[in-house]
Amino acid sequence: MFDIKTVEIDLGGKTLKLETGRIARQADGAVLATLGETVVLCAVTAAKSVKEGQDFFPLTVHYQEKFSSAGRIPGGFFKREGRATEKETLVSRLIDRPVRPLFPEGFYNEINVIAQVLSYDGENEPDILAMIAASAALTISGVPFMGPIGAARVGYVDGEYVLNPSLSTIFDEGRLDLVVAATRDAVMMVESEAKELTEEEMLGAVNFAHEASRKVVDAIIELAEQAAKDPWELDVVEDKSGTLEELRGLIGDDLAKAYQITDKGERQAAINAAREKARDHFESIEDADPAEYLGKLKLVKKLESDIVRKAILKDGKRIDGRKTDEVRPIEAMVGLLPRTHGSALFTRGETQAICTTTLGTKDAEQMIDGLEGLSYNHFMLHYNFPPYSVGEVGRFGFTSRRETGHGKLAWRALHPVLPSHEDFPYTIRILSDITESNGSSSMATVCGGCLSMMDAGVPIVRPVSGIAMGLILEGKDFTVLSDILGDEDHLGDMDFKVAGTEEGITSLQMDIKVAGITEEIMRTALEQAKKGRAHILGEMTKALDHSRSEVSQHAPRIETMQIAKDKIRDVIGTGGKVIREIVAETGAKVDIDDEGIIKISSSDLSQIEAARKWIEGIVVEPEVGTIYTGKVANIVDFGAFVTFMPGKDGLVHVSEIKNERVEKVSDVLEEGQEVKVKLLEIDQRGKVRLSMRVVDQETGEELEDTRPPREKGPRRDRGDRGDRGERGDRGRGGRGGRDGGGRDGGGRGRGPRRDKGSDEGGKGGDPEFAPAFLTEGRDDD
Repeated sequence: MFDIKTVEIDLGGKTLKLETGRIARQADGAVLATLGETVVLCAVTAAKSVKEGQDFFPLTVHYQEKFSSAGRIPGGFFKREGRATEKETLVSRLIDRPVRPLFPEGFYNEINVIAQVLSYDGENEPDILAMIAASAALTISGVPFMGPIGAARVGYVDGEYVLNPSLSTIFDEGRLDLVVAATRDAVMMVESEAKELTEEEMLGAVNFAHEASRKVVDAIIELAEQAAKDPWELDVVEDKSGTLEELRGLIGDDLAKAYQITDKGERQAAINAAREKARDHFESIEDADPAEYLGKLKLVKKLESDIVRKAILKDGKRIDGRKTDEVRPIEAMVGLLPRTHGSALFTRGETQAICTTTLGTKDAEQMIDGLEGLSYNHFMLHYNFPPYSVGEVGRFGFTSRRETGHGKLAWRALHPVLPSHEDFPYTIRILSDITESNGSSSMATVCGGCLSMMDAGVPIVRPVSGIAMGLILEGKDFTVLSDILGDEDHLGDMDFKVAGTEEGITSLQMDIKVAGITEEIMRTALEQAKKGRAHILGEMTKALDHSRSEVSQHAPRIETMQIAKDKIRDVIGTGGKVIREIVAETGAKVDIDDEGIIKISSSDLSQIEAARKWIEGIVVEPEVGTIYTGKVANIVDFGAFVTFMPGKDGLVHVSEIKNERVEKVSDVLEEGQEVKVKLLEIDQRGKVRLSMRVVDQETGEELEDTRPPREKGPRRDRGDRGDRGERGDRGRGGRGGRDGGGRDGGGRGRGPRRDKGSDEGGKGGDPEFAPAFLTEGRDDD
């Protein structure tokens, strides 16, 4: 029933299996890719015809993670997968970016690529597997795809490159998370985050990943030899060279002059005037067919590309007159907005970003519900690209895939230089609003975001700058451009973005529009980018060269303290009673984790200090001889109980209140009164004895004990108790002596009753007659 074809290879010590013919057989191409126990299905379908008037390539890629693949049920009300998460959007782009350039020019049939995670083992990441499955499905589908591509993830641990490492290995042990997509001959895409790697280390990682990708490409070709469908027949591409030359003669000089105008707005106006000139010319021709001359006008873009590229390659002339390695003028400032925790305005040429940093407590962390389970993110970066930034009218408010991708690139660039969460226990959010754009707004976000964090007092390891590089490639001739303009990006062959510190690279992203670039081109681009980054970093430090020593006065303060794990329950209390009381009384927020790390936060330092002292009072053991400040909790006849530490009371016996005799405790003390006490003793039962009389109640200083030591009487012989039988008649049969006498009806020998009004025993009497557990070895005889 099934005509199943499979291919297996070893990839990083694990078996990669590609299978087709069993599942989704009505799709044009479907591949089930397995690595370990992670399984991804990718299905490709393509429209057999093109919509009338369509002049673009409608490729859509959707990557979806099924919660069932990890044995989980989605959270939320609906309990099903909803709109794409940030990760799903980023992986969709990861698939789209390397495959889009590999379709032939003029192919406008709609193609739909859907990759779904069916099983996830928690070790082998499905994003790389989805890229491989998509490439294989496109290759066997018959559509004109000039692939296949392979993909690989590379880590860098102890100076060694690691193929397809687990996520825990990537940054817990290593310094690099690199994803590469490549054909057999050239690299197509790079995405990475690194802990300040050198250019040589980064280039070595890309080459290492490319070598692994070649094995994947060979496996896909082997599968295609068994299962590929017949290739589509493409329409013969019309030779339009004659029309292109006609346009060159008509408006070529106008376009050449337009692309020498530095100002973007003026340049665009001149280009539009040249286009209108061409339109008027074709419309004026007798019996002109609108469909025909509109088709000719589409070649204006091709003419613009030829003019710009030749000027750069032959004459070294860029659109705005800069040298190929020259960076546009930069202006950076911090403290732009008065009420934000940190803010910066970064302007480079006609690209500008307002970046703000907001510091929050643990409550502000982002909860992420993914295949790995619930996780919490304490560093967020959000990028917004409103249409006014390029002088256009468009939809506003909805986060696009592009905005998500650019924000993640800047996040990767800044994440490696953040302080540890233990050293700086804040939740950090950077917001980048692009207010002008003419090339590399994502790198402006890196620079502005870094400055805003420094302005907010985030103690980053080192400042980070970023630059976008371009490429003009004609045969073997190429020119690398630093700090590209928007037009150079659109008309060029590569978008190569590098961010890093003075010590090394923190992020590298590359997308190309041709069939790959060589190692020589990448090496040149990395070295040229290093010089550009250094220049930009120097301009940034003119605004602020180090993080501020204190966080903003408008930001919450957070203090961290560590307690023993066995004290956690004491701080939380039954049902959270104690911690709620601390928060209610002090006004500070208190968070405690399972390791005993407590974070106390408030914008008022006095509230933090009050909460800290309260917690210390709960967890710190009282010490004999220490003087404490407490409050009278309860007054009794023989003394007062004083709360000298949170949750800890002790007795100040009436004899320890003052050096002189105290007749009535309530005459001297009242409940709620603040007193200073010295801890005298903690007995074996945990009973605490306190003294006020040896402490100066004004200053809290210890006083010399002038009371003479009490003489202890001889110790009673507890074995000699037989004479208690002579204490008189108690009105019932005598018990006899305790030395063996029986119960013979005689009197109990009880002595005369004490007069309750005398000083010999009643309540409030002489402390010498207090109960034995409150006295020190007194003579009771």
